[in-house]
Amino acid sequence: MVRHCVFLLLLRLPLTAQNDTAVLLIRIVEGEGAVYPIGSRATRGVTVQVTDETGKPVDNAAVSFRLPDDGPTGAFSSGMRTEIVTTGVDGRANVWGMQWNRLPGPLEVRITAAKGKARAGTVCGLYLSNTLAAAEPKNGAPSRWRSHRRIWIGVGIAAAAFVGVAVVSSRGTPSATAGVNAPQIGTPTIIIGRP
Repeated sequence: MVRHCVFLLLLRLPLTAQNDTAVLLIRIVEGEGAVYPIGSRATRGVTVQVTDETGKPVDNAAVSFRLPDDGPTGAFSSGMRTEIVTTGVDGRANVWGMQWNRLPGPLEVRITAAKGKARAGTVCGLYLSNTLAAAEPKNGAPSRWRSHRRIWIGVGIAAAAFVGVAVVSSRGTPSATAGVNAPQIGTPTIIIGRP
């Protein structure tokens, strides 16, 4: 009877371990070190992947993204500083579209993942820049001139080079003696320089 109970207990241990993730790991896939203009809306975001200790993606994990309360910060599209996203079958969760405030400097997004009793946390560093904001037009979209400036500069250089080649080729090839005071020896006389 004792052997039978121990056998049943051993059979149940692996089933419990398989259904309950003991360790969660968070890896930042996209967004680390991104720089945004102050006062802008994030067109890119922060993406993380949650895995177990063996590297297998964990689905249906709750991932919390938290922006700082003060200093360089922003708000998610909900207007809040915290956004909770559930991971998909690939273990990934992402947020984007944050509206940044107008204070330049570094900020940290605190990221926490939870599934069952397992928890994990990490930080994603971002930067809000006032120099990027000054370089962009007020509506946030680059002007048509700025987006095509390099093309127009290249066309101008090519046109100038073409004109230079055309001018040189229209003059013909320069003679070997043009502008050179070379000594000449004639039959009865010797001419040095111009006659």
